[in-house]
Amino acid sequence: MNKLKVLMLSMVLSLVSMATQAQTQNGGPQTIKIKTSAVCDMCKNTLEKAMAYEKGVKSSSLDVDSKILTVVFDNRKTDADKLKKAVTEAGYDADKLPAQERAYNKLDDCCKKDSKH
Repeated sequence: MNKLKVLMLSMVLSLVSMATQAQTQNGGPQTIKIKTSAVCDMCKNTLEKAMAYEKGVKSSSLDVDSKILTVVFDNRKTDADKLKKAVTEAGYDADKLPAQERAYNKLDDCCKKDSKH
């Protein structure tokens, strides 16, 4: 009887593990960290608002000190490249991708890379 319980428990744990792995591969929440050129709290608001409009984004948070934007997203609806592109379209660098010039030029002076903070 104990062997049967152990076998059943083992099977249940295996199924749960496979389901969790499949969810991550096939559309579970994923997290990406993007190094940005953000410099102030206004940048934080701009980037987090821009991410809120991106399809599939569950949440985002910019750490102004480290300039790291953390985004939780559904990989069935978007991917890392699209999110980085959205950051550049908001006027900020995203990892090695430069900000789109037109969007960058529209930023307030305090949000530009060469501003004195």
